[in-house]
Amino acid sequence: MFIGAAYYPELWDESEIEKDIVVCKTVGLNTLRIGEFAWSSMEPEEGRFNWGWLDHVMDRLHAAGISVILCTPTCTPPRWLMNRYPETRQLTDEGRRVEVSSRLHPCKSSPIMREKNRIIVTEMARRYGHHPALIGWQIDNELFPVDNGCHCELCRENFRRYLKERFGTIEALNEAFGMDRWSLTYDSFEDVLPPKRSEWAHPSLKSAWFSFVSQLTISYAEEQADILHAHSDAPVSTDMMPMNQFPSYDLMKKMDIVQINHYDTADSIARTVFLYNFMRPIKERPFWVTETQVGWNGNIFSASGYRPVGNCYVNTWLPFAYGAEMNLYWLFRAHAAGHELAHGAIVSSCGRPYRVTEEVTAAAKDIDKCESFLKNSGIKAKIAFHNSSLAENMFIAAPMLEKFNYSEMVRQIFAPLRQYNTDIIDPSHSLDGYEVVISPFLSCIDHETKERIRKWVETGGTWIVGPMSDFLDENLKKCTDAPYYFLEDMAGVYTVYQKPIANSVFKAVWKDGTPAGISTCYDAYRPVSSSPLIVYAGDEFDGYAAVTEKKVGKGKVILLGTVLDAPDLMKLVGREPIAKATSNLCLVERSGKENGIIVLELENKKGMVDLEGQYTDLISGRTLTGRIDVQPYEVLVLRKQ
Repeated sequence: MFIGAAYYPELWDESEIEKDIVVCKTVGLNTLRIGEFAWSSMEPEEGRFNWGWLDHVMDRLHAAGISVILCTPTCTPPRWLMNRYPETRQLTDEGRRVEVSSRLHPCKSSPIMREKNRIIVTEMARRYGHHPALIGWQIDNELFPVDNGCHCELCRENFRRYLKERFGTIEALNEAFGMDRWSLTYDSFEDVLPPKRSEWAHPSLKSAWFSFVSQLTISYAEEQADILHAHSDAPVSTDMMPMNQFPSYDLMKKMDIVQINHYDTADSIARTVFLYNFMRPIKERPFWVTETQVGWNGNIFSASGYRPVGNCYVNTWLPFAYGAEMNLYWLFRAHAAGHELAHGAIVSSCGRPYRVTEEVTAAAKDIDKCESFLKNSGIKAKIAFHNSSLAENMFIAAPMLEKFNYSEMVRQIFAPLRQYNTDIIDPSHSLDGYEVVISPFLSCIDHETKERIRKWVETGGTWIVGPMSDFLDENLKKCTDAPYYFLEDMAGVYTVYQKPIANSVFKAVWKDGTPAGISTCYDAYRPVSSSPLIVYAGDEFDGYAAVTEKKVGKGKVILLGTVLDAPDLMKLVGREPIAKATSNLCLVERSGKENGIIVLELENKKGMVDLEGQYTDLISGRTLTGRIDVQPYEVLVLRKQ
């Protein structure tokens, strides 16, 4: 189990580095991530490399028993490079080259930028690819396409080429985007310009532009991955951000391991469970958390508010409970100058520990007690939950509902599943082994995914789908034959009415008359070859179905015309939780050579879990059974006896 932090030794005197190593050993850190912003220290002048300082740091850390993730520094090319080759800077949609003032400013289409990347990455890989301290590579830093991408002529040309490869002819693009609307038809691909952030841009164009920028960014990372793979056996990846608009599955295709950064606040740390359940299924190998906050977030001021006692402790534990083998904080030592001056850290800029440092140490010791259990058990899920990067991209381009946020909505729907082992998956993921799949707001379902789901349902799966699923194609064009492309037929309904509104106005009941909680968009169905499970009660949709069920082969399709409250959704899921527990507890069932349950309290209040059978809490050594009180931010690692 790797616990550590991001570290910037290029900023500190050699004597300070020796002190920092002592602190790492005292706190319980065994891993440091270095190099990500250090290009100017590695190559102070074009073609003149300076590796002495990094050689010393790598050797000293190895001697101290501290592992290293080495980062390529391509997020922050040095000023000499971007001044000598101004075309390597992004061009804003207002026509201005960005200043060399922060980070993430390179143009990813620039041949010069790509060549300079290849040179520095190759030099690093050849020198350190087999260093004994090295356990992995991080490419660049947080490659999420920010600020609407680069609008230079080369990026525009590449975008037009992307569209031509995708559609073939301009007539096909006009038809796919529906450009006859408002007489917006293009005469040629040369007419196409990327959307500006300030304009009311066409939703299909916005979505296509982001897809292009995403693929450009992925190629930018993959180019470096190929170099690192050629010169090193250490696993290669890039640290992703928790915004699924950028396609995580595509980015990870050439990577060996999933790396993720997150900065959830103290009162939203339970949201992180969603993120970890999404990261875990992407690769078979355990994922790495490469950044999370230790005390407070910050830039020019500290942010995110107070973190109560225990919050850092449980945040250290959280990824390990959900299948990670690494948790690294940002950062080890607070910066003494420059950007992010107010950000929290393991120790202050003068090297003194913060109060939360004690929680990191406590967690590191407790995780060490449980290492055998964590290594010898895994997470097997029978429930899957779709989280689509394409859907998120579409709903950003065209939200459809007032103030609608796809990411927030799917997290809200997922919340009651925090006491079940659940894999959160992209629609491209295999469905083998799952018994239930939940697909809310899956706006576009391509042919391959549709056939995968159909075959899985026919062999016995339960598909809970909707609302607002299967109503757009990949170009944000609605179906014109029916409200859905294929769901009416597969679910056995006729959609009589639709109300795409985001407020709670309708009432509904189960077949037995029990009230059902519903909200956010309302489709009214007339069952054709299905059975109504929940019907509208009163108002204009009275008697029409809000939720239906149809048997398909050995399985069934449950179609939701609205968002259900948590208890009603869980009735449809039809599975018992890992254990009976209060809603503030998250539960993870672990199985393998060792078996048990991990219990985490994430809301800073007391809770209760009711255990069947006897367990040993590996942290406290207690034998536990029956009703167990759980304290605020407490973690129980329960190995079954």
